[in-house]
Amino acid sequence: MSHIKIELRKEDVDFIKGVCDSFNKDPQELINVLHACQEHFGYLPAEVQEVVSEHLEVPVAKIYGVVTFYSFFTMTPKGKNPISICLGTACYVRGAEKVLDEFKKELGIQVGQTTKDNKFSLSSLRCVGACGLAPVVLVGDKTYGRVAPDDVKNILKEYE
Repeated sequence: MSHIKIELRKEDVDFIKGVCDSFNKDPQELINVLHACQEHFGYLPAEVQEVVSEHLEVPVAKIYGVVTFYSFFTMTPKGKNPISICLGTACYVRGAEKVLDEFKKELGIQVGQTTKDNKFSLSSLRCVGACGLAPVVLVGDKTYGRVAPDDVKNILKEYE
């Protein structure tokens, strides 16, 4: 995956330092620090991870490990309308993979990618706890239940 180099402004660096300070620069608070940074920036590019590493005195490799391990952290900017398809057991059994394939086809992107116009990004989840509505698709905060591949075009139309 190509890495887009981003330039952190001084106020961005100061924000990250401030977050680290608010958790007393405690390496045990790494996940909370990363959550606060992702909430602010929308994602956790390498440059943000490096500043966190410096101020919490935690190796960058460890931070990268945490960011890539937990699915709620992302290193790529999310689209304006982040789409998540649940691939938990109930959704999977009821055809969620076909729904996911249809989103990939319609948007021309893979899981973890964002459309060129930054309108949509695509991800998959393990379980959203709405198994009775399987397969489930989330677009931002909106939940769509019992989604079939044929529904994908109409769901996307709502966000044009």
